[in-house]
Amino acid sequence: MSFTKSLWFASLSATLIPLLSGLFLIMLPVSIQSAQHEPDRGSWRTAAPTPTKRTEVAAAALDGKIYVVGGFEKPSLGNMMNFAITPSVEMYDPPIDRWIAKAPLPVGLHHVGIGVVGGRLYVIGGYTQSAFSVWNPVATVYVYDPAQDSWTERAPMPTARGALSVTEHEGKLYAIGGYDRKANTSAVEVYDPARNVWTTGASLPTPRDHLAVATVAGKIYAIGGRIDGDYARNLAVTERYDPTTDRWTRVAYLPTARSGMTAAVVEGKIYVFGGEGSGGTFNQNEAYDPVGDRWQGMAPLPTARHGLGSAVVQGRIYVISGGPSPGGSFGDVNEVFIPPSATNWKVD
Repeated sequence: MSFTKSLWFASLSATLIPLLSGLFLIMLPVSIQSAQHEPDRGSWRTAAPTPTKRTEVAAAALDGKIYVVGGFEKPSLGNMMNFAITPSVEMYDPPIDRWIAKAPLPVGLHHVGIGVVGGRLYVIGGYTQSAFSVWNPVATVYVYDPAQDSWTERAPMPTARGALSVTEHEGKLYAIGGYDRKANTSAVEVYDPARNVWTTGASLPTPRDHLAVATVAGKIYAIGGRIDGDYARNLAVTERYDPTTDRWTRVAYLPTARSGMTAAVVEGKIYVFGGEGSGGTFNQNEAYDPVGDRWQGMAPLPTARHGLGSAVVQGRIYVISGGPSPGGSFGDVNEVFIPPSATNWKVD
């Protein structure tokens, strides 16, 4: 290289390098700032699938294990006589990622409510077979004792219904909404396992079925659902019940109107997964902050489905089973959601 060209190259380098360095320094804080403002929407991983492909199940956590109860099995020659309604109970052990069959329900049930009190599992209401119908609403209450691996029957619910939802508050189980195959019910009936008796709470302002309910900080939230069993008439309404005052209040609407979904609570936030509508199944995962009365979109459910169940173990939400298409479809998926920590939970 000639002396003249070397001089020119040195001059150009002396000009460009500081300019490019300056541009990099200008861009770097913008990139860092963008990353800092990106909300943490949680993450997913896959766990061992359920032994049985099912839909319209109920799930609950008890002593660190997850129980999946009832629903419809994938039809086969072996279950044709009971129209694929199953009494099956399968238990999942998260640390070893393994499923174990447990004592079945006394009868096959689907669209039940489920709750845990005092180390026992309660299955409330739902539908069972009656002659050639699979939609016979019942008021039964069955309690499972894990130590004995056995079921017993308790005092029935006052109102027979399925597609209800159940949540626990201060040792009592609240059975909310549902459908008796003629009309929606606004029933809020409260079961006290210690006394084996039912009482009545203030009626649900918006009667509906296939809704989700959850308890946070002493308040009960009834979320979404549908009118008279019709998923073309899905709702986004969310209503809050105060057991102390026996009053309902409307709060921020669920962003996506849907039904047949499931809800779980971690660190004071309610997470609502899946569901179905006339356009198909949902992969939405939307979280509600009761303190701010606001919703936020989270990392989508990897497998869109309805009729699914969920349960929380050690801060992780196991979203289990359900059908990938509306109506009679079946799945064995077990997907685990790791929510953002409370300190990282930010509004969009």
